[in-house]
Amino acid sequence: MTGPRSVVIEADGGSRGNPGPAAYGAVLKDAETGEVLAEDGTTIGVASNNVAEYSGLIAGLKLAEQFAPEADIEVRMDSKLVVEQMSGRWKIKHPAMKPLATEASRLAPFGTTYTWVPRELNKHADRLANEALDGLRSGVSVPGGAEPESLIEEVEDPDTTPRKPGPGWGPPAGPPTTVVLVRHGVTAHTVEKRFSGGLASANPGLSDEGRAQARAVAEWLAPLAERVDAVVASPVRRTRETAEIVAERLGKQLAVEPGFAEMEFGAWDGLTFDEVAARHPGELEAWLGSLEVAAGGGESFRQVEARVLSGLERLVGAHPGGTVVVVSHVTPIKTLVAHAVDAPLEAVFRMELSPASVSVLSFFAGGPDGREPRASLRLFNALPPGESPFGERDRW
Repeated sequence: MTGPRSVVIEADGGSRGNPGPAAYGAVLKDAETGEVLAEDGTTIGVASNNVAEYSGLIAGLKLAEQFAPEADIEVRMDSKLVVEQMSGRWKIKHPAMKPLATEASRLAPFGTTYTWVPRELNKHADRLANEALDGLRSGVSVPGGAEPESLIEEVEDPDTTPRKPGPGWGPPAGPPTTVVLVRHGVTAHTVEKRFSGGLASANPGLSDEGRAQARAVAEWLAPLAERVDAVVASPVRRTRETAEIVAERLGKQLAVEPGFAEMEFGAWDGLTFDEVAARHPGELEAWLGSLEVAAGGGESFRQVEARVLSGLERLVGAHPGGTVVVVSHVTPIKTLVAHAVDAPLEAVFRMELSPASVSVLSFFAGGPDGREPRASLRLFNALPPGESPFGERDRW
């Protein structure tokens, strides 16, 4: 076993107004040494104290999953409600608490214990939540690790030695093509969690929030402007609108690549998940978890994969050794990430991607034996400083 044998999660959350502006704090510690392994302090918009506390628990469990996946876990909180409910001694009656408790239970490994502690013994997590509310921090930090603003490092300093090269693979034939993937900002469909497909869809545009997200991403990418060769978007309205904001800030012309359009959802387009379940229960059951079944008569994940990888081939061929910003959607970006890390396409079901998030991939030229280009994942689902990963998201 690598890493600590046991860890402690200290979590808290607070709302200034109850409900009001809310944030959570979570800290992961080695139970034996007390060493801080990771911290998270992030705002969650307007919420109640209890929602913020559950959000802190979920964030702490995600830290444990990332930094100590094999360790035993003890959760310490000053929220009697959360501790008693997660321990199974109190019923969960409030409808807002049930999905949060379900998510926490999903993340918590078997044997996770919950301990109530007095408030004075939970000051670390409380401080992180208040720092987030005061605008002093946002997101995960690791002692001695890179700051979350170090996007430019991820793009400008790619590793020139791909991990675990296969047989017959020599050194890279030249600098990699770096693809900076940006998911579009939110639309009305995003907020309402409606299926929103590609060119055949209702094609909603960005909301005011979505445009603000696009501007935040554009500012985050601005230091890379001189390095970026091109800004490319899928032809779908919401991606074009996001890409136009990014391209203008970077001083680049906008190009369109149809291969990076979202999956077509056919008859399901514009419907919520519950509406599809009510109107097309058999079709939905067949589609869930399948790579071959077309959604609502539109496209399957395999069909999307084929056109996305064709688009990637055209992109890398047009910009060898360059840096390209690609504004796309959930399914194409997940597909590209799975391809880059040589994961089965089923991996798309295990990824979450926030609106206006940034992921970075590097594609290396193939070796002298003519094998396919190699790739590496540099960054995944990163958000500009001050943005929360717990905002509204597309369901797919």
